[in-house]
Amino acid sequence: MPTRRVHHLAAATAAATTALTTVLTALGAAPAQAAGPLHLVRPGESIQQAVDAALPGDTVQLLPGEYRGSVRIATPGLTLRGAGPESVILPADTARAGVPETAAACATAGHGLCVVGADDRPLTGVTVEGLAVTGFRKNGINATGTDGMTVRATHVHDNGQQGISQERSTRGVITANESTRNGQSGVFLANTVDSEGGALSADGTVVSGNLLADNRIGVTVRRLRDLSVEQNEIHGNCGGVFVVGDEGVPRAGALTVTRNRVVANNRYCPPNPRLDHIQGAGIVLTGAEETTVTENQVRDNVGASPFSGGIVLVHSVVGVANARNTVADNLVVGNGPADLADRDTGTDNAFARNHCAVSEPAGHC
Repeated sequence: MPTRRVHHLAAATAAATTALTTVLTALGAAPAQAAGPLHLVRPGESIQQAVDAALPGDTVQLLPGEYRGSVRIATPGLTLRGAGPESVILPADTARAGVPETAAACATAGHGLCVVGADDRPLTGVTVEGLAVTGFRKNGINATGTDGMTVRATHVHDNGQQGISQERSTRGVITANESTRNGQSGVFLANTVDSEGGALSADGTVVSGNLLADNRIGVTVRRLRDLSVEQNEIHGNCGGVFVVGDEGVPRAGALTVTRNRVVANNRYCPPNPRLDHIQGAGIVLTGAEETTVTENQVRDNVGASPFSGGIVLVHSVVGVANARNTVADNLVVGNGPADLADRDTGTDNAFARNHCAVSEPAGHC
């Protein structure tokens, strides 16, 4: 390779790394370092080709610019890194050449970035950081069958369904992201979306320090256990946080929602065949057990939905009551029709030391 070319690559890589460091530092996330060889991708080049060429532990580095087409990751330990929100993954231009075979299933499903493992062989140690994913028909970042996946400092916006989605995955870290204006949830965590079943353990998955705004729901946790949702800024959605369970065994729950700021989630989202309309919903538990909701600031969530209010307990769509949940030490003010609302039939949920004005029924403030 000519010396001039080597110098150009080194300069471009250094610039991209410096840009990412600036983004991560501003968001309070520690910058990551490349663990293996670096595969540099420029605008107009194929991310998928670089991903396919990478080995476990390698880093695929995107320079600032637009990248068209879905990307599928199935290599353990791979890092896909942009130079901040200026590195943008967009749907493919239909006038261009065909989608690479390795990305075809992801593109056909309508997702932007797919990280794919298997139930019996999870994909381990993948990191996605410092890039934007926007405009896809379904999910921006879609992960299934992963273990120890990190999604950090991404801007995932204006996708048709979920912003960042993980199913059948464990020990995930979703931190310092902006997930906005997605058709469903900013962050969506579930056992699975295509079959019924009891809750799975997420083995300590953490959703922390994210900005989740103008989605249908900020964070949805569906049929999972053993995870935490903490220190997120959640505003302008129809609903802030939904913990969703049903009659499946084990039940959803045994998780923590703590130190989040959940403010003015007052958009109106119309009903669907499964749920009534959503508006003005702060933190909602439905069909959950043994969940701790503590030290959150929940303000100004107002609506006339069954889910409306600051912190709300309501039975699941199949009539399963919440059980043995604890709501304590929260600042819950300015919500309507109530700051704390127990609209369920369960009798063993605890409310303690919350600062609020109106509870339903009376006596929880």
